[in-house]
Amino acid sequence: MATRTPNDNTRQAYDQIIIDITTYVYHHKPSSPKAWLHARTALLDALGCAIETLTTSPECVRMLGPVVPGTVVPNGFRLPGTSYQLDPVKGAFDMGTLIRYLDHSDGFYGAEWGHPSDNLGAILAVSDWLNRTSPKVRGSNPMAPPLTVSTLLTALIKAYEIQGIFQILNSFNALGLDHVILVKVSATAVTCWLLGLSEPQTHAALSQVWMDGHPLRTYRHAPNTGPRKGWAGGDACMRAVHLSLLTKAGQPGAPTVLTAPRWGFYAATFKNRVFSFHRPFGTWVMENIFFKLIPAEGHAISALEAVLQISRTIADLGLDVDEDISKIRVRTHAGAILIISKSGELYNAADRDHCMQYMMAVTFLKGSLVEYSDYSDTSLWANDPRVDRLRAKIELVEEERFSREYLDVDKRSAANGVKVMLRDGRELDEIVIEYPLGHALRPETIGAVETKIRKNLERAFSPREVEKIFQSSETEDMPIKDFVDLFAKDKEAHAKL
Repeated sequence: MATRTPNDNTRQAYDQIIIDITTYVYHHKPSSPKAWLHARTALLDALGCAIETLTTSPECVRMLGPVVPGTVVPNGFRLPGTSYQLDPVKGAFDMGTLIRYLDHSDGFYGAEWGHPSDNLGAILAVSDWLNRTSPKVRGSNPMAPPLTVSTLLTALIKAYEIQGIFQILNSFNALGLDHVILVKVSATAVTCWLLGLSEPQTHAALSQVWMDGHPLRTYRHAPNTGPRKGWAGGDACMRAVHLSLLTKAGQPGAPTVLTAPRWGFYAATFKNRVFSFHRPFGTWVMENIFFKLIPAEGHAISALEAVLQISRTIADLGLDVDEDISKIRVRTHAGAILIISKSGELYNAADRDHCMQYMMAVTFLKGSLVEYSDYSDTSLWANDPRVDRLRAKIELVEEERFSREYLDVDKRSAANGVKVMLRDGRELDEIVIEYPLGHALRPETIGAVETKIRKNLERAFSPREVEKIFQSSETEDMPIKDFVDLFAKDKEAHAKL
């Protein structure tokens, strides 16, 4: 076969991965009981995180609602916990942002890191809007799936799978790109399916995603860490819905968007690398999702569990963590050092929740795990000099085994080992936690997630209402709009949140 050149105008078939994603979305039927259990849990966990954000983060709430204040979209998406009725594009942004803003939603890791629950922003906004406008918008389209809780969970399983399978072997962060590029891909794929688009239309929409410019990771790293990291997923959901709707309106795609010489994604953005995959699409990602039970960046969670154990030992010895600790040595994996090791002044909540030393210091001083309020500018910890003194005593060192087993698809640990040296010369035993709470291999994870969900939902709903929400998530033939209605608030109740 002749080598293609940048000026060769011969039309080609769509790049194979675009075809593979589409075939998976349109034809795979998830059957794994574990995947279905985790999907229901992930759905409720994401909605609980949204309610938590809505009731605790005025900064996030200011971004919500119609672009033009006062606009009510007839049959629009009903944003959970609010009285807003939104178009599906802004609805996807608001929903995705509420889920992710407090860094308390689920995660998945490999060569790339990410948060597959971001996808629910697009999935819920589009499916609820379609359900309220059907059959006018959908007509009698035989390709459009029924808009039920079962379809909602199916879309979630498939979005998680697409994003996560990319994450295992493909590093976008190595090129400075943010992982939400994958939210655009996975959310676009399932949104097209929900809209009832054809498979060729879905090929076109996915090619539009790869033609986009893509966010930089700069908002996640020193010296520019900021709150955009909390709405980046919502932004990706918004773009996914918009591109899907543009395709529905007739916009064509670019078949070799990835592989075209010079102008394709591989050549122009990915430094001539190509995507690699360790397994075909199925339900593996949902089966292995990491539920976040502590509002802390995921690479730090096992270290915080270790710190909590050590802080109790220090208290039992009658010692003071500020006065009696001389050094804290942390054996960790490469991702933690790259993403959350930070020295110097911390300027905002986003800075603090992505600083491993800050999270560890606060946990030592509190004697309990960090909460989101501990990152606030108004938190006592943000201005406590003891925090900075402890931060200065913490040394992070990469443990090659931890880094290797973090990436090992059969191991998938997220290990940290914490050892404390005291001023009197004594050394406390190192505490190593390989699988943090929330990991699929921790047997207590699902029960702990349910407790978290109930706590978050009860911020806005009565225990009876919460129980109905749990029951409805298992009612597979329930219309999506009826499920979403369980989270609606009138204007008066919305204003009180």
